[in-house]
Amino acid sequence: MKSVRTIRRRDCEPGSDWPDSVPPLLRRIYAARGAYGLHLARPRLADLLPPDALGGLGTATGLLIDAIANDRHIVIVGDFDCDGATACAVGVRGLRMLGARHVSYAVPNRMVHGYGLSVALVDELAALSPDLLVTVDHGIACHTGIAAAKARGWRVLVTDHHLPGERLPPADAIVNPNLPGDAFPSKMLAGVGVMFYVLLAVRRALREADRLPSEPDLAALLDLVAVGTVADLVPLDANNRALVSAGLRRLRAGQGCAGLNALIEVAGREASRLTASDIGFALAPRINAAGRLEHMALGIECLLSDDPRQARELAEILHGINAERQGLQQNMVDDAEALLQRAGIAHGNMPAGLCLYDGEWHPGVVGLVASKLKERTHRPTIAFAPSEPGSGSLRGSARSIPGFHIRDALAAVDAAHPGLIERFGGHAMAAGLSLQAASLDAFRAAFAAAAERLLLPEMLMDEVLSDGELDGTEFTRENAVALRDGGPWGQGYQEPVFDGEFDVLAWRVVGEKHLKVELGRGALRLNGIHFGGWDGAEPAARLRIAYRLEPDDYRGGQAIQLVIVHAEPA
Repeated sequence: MKSVRTIRRRDCEPGSDWPDSVPPLLRRIYAARGAYGLHLARPRLADLLPPDALGGLGTATGLLIDAIANDRHIVIVGDFDCDGATACAVGVRGLRMLGARHVSYAVPNRMVHGYGLSVALVDELAALSPDLLVTVDHGIACHTGIAAAKARGWRVLVTDHHLPGERLPPADAIVNPNLPGDAFPSKMLAGVGVMFYVLLAVRRALREADRLPSEPDLAALLDLVAVGTVADLVPLDANNRALVSAGLRRLRAGQGCAGLNALIEVAGREASRLTASDIGFALAPRINAAGRLEHMALGIECLLSDDPRQARELAEILHGINAERQGLQQNMVDDAEALLQRAGIAHGNMPAGLCLYDGEWHPGVVGLVASKLKERTHRPTIAFAPSEPGSGSLRGSARSIPGFHIRDALAAVDAAHPGLIERFGGHAMAAGLSLQAASLDAFRAAFAAAAERLLLPEMLMDEVLSDGELDGTEFTRENAVALRDGGPWGQGYQEPVFDGEFDVLAWRVVGEKHLKVELGRGALRLNGIHFGGWDGAEPAARLRIAYRLEPDDYRGGQAIQLVIVHAEPA
């Protein structure tokens, strides 16, 4: 199967229901994403969906209110990614705001406990003597761990957003918008969003029972909600955009928690201009790095700290771990590309699904390797590593392309070959799984066959969606700033991209793999940068490019630049 990368323009009919404060260019961008009016383009907190339709909320709030009233020990059980870490911090902070006096947290160690609430983690939690466990961003697949917790007499509340399997775990309550029959209109909440909604429901129940001595401002948690939502790459539907927008406003105003403020500083970002992209590429990787290479407790402690000095120290540790992760990731990506070359897999004869393994890879980084190879090959990709050095058990991380539901593909393999996969879970674009090393070849063949059967030809069209061409008068700093601040942009609500043909007036290589260009169109002269765009060959004299229009803060003043995302000879 062969994939083809093309530029396709969106249909852009802006309509007329816009206030004068919205520039015409933004009206066109919003409308192309289905937002025909300011209330959809920039939803507010007042537009949030009410929690009422979330299944399981009544039982969940009852468990938490009982625990708060009777000073029971609540343990928030986090996960080792950014969504799980922020959800854990939101749970701890929020319950304390609501009057809980005995709240602590635990998070599995990837190398010791495996994923989620495992039996091994339950055994370790016994030392804390919990009364109520609250899982965040996981739990829906933790059948044995929850059963072990229940056997000890603990209550268990699952808050999760991942797709459930055929049966549900034996928890006392489950809140998950993706349960069968759940009536909550948005299925896109991240784990941190689900936990935030649970807190909203608890606050309302306490208020109605006249058991709130003072009204806690849960909006103070939205900085964390925004970071976890963006980091988990859930689609930014109107509800998620309202959450993320509110969180970004807090961060831009310097009202974020001490840990996030410190992470913004060590990442070299300007808080007042922070975007969802900065969260995705600067803050989230530093939080995630702790769970990948060390222990996510470092990341959670940073997010829970109210001491700016301590938060800065923890942020610097996370910054250093992330630098280590970047080097390890690059080595593993290089190894993966070498594996493809040794297997004789060229871009034109690539199998429908890629399955890669190296005994020296780190299990905490395989997801990033799968993501990079998926981007470069436009194929569903799974990368495996030993669960721990020398182990016969493998841990895999899968990443997919639009239209190909990776969890459903794994379910199809599991149904056709019972016992081949030990466990799996996830959603449309990302999933995780484990299996025995001896089963890898059989799984590779089964996955390739499933991908061949399920992958439709149109899915291999690697399209760069463009919002059309900008005319010469639209290349302004004002438009660049309006585009930057007009989001939040992200998964399912893509950042604006334009296309056009330009003459290449000058070019040079920067940082060994990036291409800096001066572009011309008539009398217009523009600076452009193509990250990762140097392939060893001189660029064509005339290019058709897809690009983002951004302020050039390095040059300052009225400077702008085109950030090229795709280039082809014109």
